[in-house]
Amino acid sequence: MRLGKIMLVLISVVFILSACNNGPSTAEKIYNHLEEAVTLEDAFKEQQDPLVKLEQKEKKLYDQIIDLGMKDFDKIKNLSNEALDLIEQRKNKLSVEKESIEAAKKEFEKVKPLIEELENESAKEKANEMVVVFNKRYDAYQQLYKSYEEAIKLDEELYKMLQDEELKKEKLDSQIEKINKKYEDVMKANSTFNKYTKKYNELKKEFYEAAELEVQYEKESNSENEKGSSEKDSSDKQEDTNEEQTNNEE
Repeated sequence: MRLGKIMLVLISVVFILSACNNGPSTAEKIYNHLEEAVTLEDAFKEQQDPLVKLEQKEKKLYDQIIDLGMKDFDKIKNLSNEALDLIEQRKNKLSVEKESIEAAKKEFEKVKPLIEELENESAKEKANEMVVVFNKRYDAYQQLYKSYEEAIKLDEELYKMLQDEELKKEKLDSQIEKINKKYEDVMKANSTFNKYTKKYNELKKEFYEAAELEVQYEKESNSENEKGSSEKDSSDKQEDTNEEQTNNEE
């Protein structure tokens, strides 16, 4: 049901300002928008650890349900309801995450009209490359969001199914298969998102260098957040424990 998920984030930098009587240069204006976009993604980063904890709690509840089989259906219903509450919390975290990404994208759009004003051709070339990759990263996130949202919905359906005392093995197995396939989609989308995030961070560095902006990189060591546990381990356990549950039902 779960996956090993590493969410790469944008790297934040601090510009070392130099004295200038004519106001910020075009490159400095671009810097301001790029780093504001990073700041706007703070909420995205802040959702990662809470989501991990919610998934871990939900996984424990799932394991308890499977271990019970149908021996204590009232307890299964209570545990399923607890899991559904956690799913609602996951939905809320995901929504905040998406809003953060959308806000960063809106801020990033302010960079585009400034690029043509750059006199440094090397910096202009890097800035244009950066725009292409940022947009690909944004599109990759949209696919990641869609897949993860669908996976959560399938999880929700599973816990509602588990509240049916007449639930058949075939229906349960079918739902678990759907869940595992959907989390495979999430893993693929996540890999694509990470690829473009890494490339964007590299291009941003190259742009700052080409534009001759002195910057200090502050958060590079914290650019990854782990979310979830191994899909394979969870899947293997599900296959074993669901068979045990069905035997108990029979």
